[in-house]
Amino acid sequence: MPTIVDVAVSAGKFNTLVQAVQAAGLVDALNGEGPFTVFAPTDEAFAQIPADTLQAVLNNKEQLTAILTYHVVPGKLMAADVVRSSQLQTLQGQSITVSTEGGVKVDDANVIQTDIEADNGVIHVIDRVMMPR
Repeated sequence: MPTIVDVAVSAGKFNTLVQAVQAAGLVDALNGEGPFTVFAPTDEAFAQIPADTLQAVLNNKEQLTAILTYHVVPGKLMAADVVRSSQLQTLQGQSITVSTEGGVKVDDANVIQTDIEADNGVIHVIDRVMMPR
């Protein structure tokens, strides 16, 4: 079974996320044993960020790493597990808020696809890039 990074690459809708993971030097980590739960923003989610802001973040490895690890939760949490929590501790250190009011949300991002399994975890697709507070 492919890793989280392999799945993201082959899906074709996470090109910006994959570019960001590469720029932050996190490919090996996300190809690691895990397991990880990744809340993966689509290319459309990244497109909501002004191009100059996105480019600045991509060039700031420390900030980029903080944002990306804020989208990763240790362990393999399927959708049924995610909705049982109100807070999930991220690899970045802060928690994201889970809400099931009118659909499932993590922070202010809608979960638009769930339970894409990989060898070392699971991906849930979200429609916004979440920012650590």
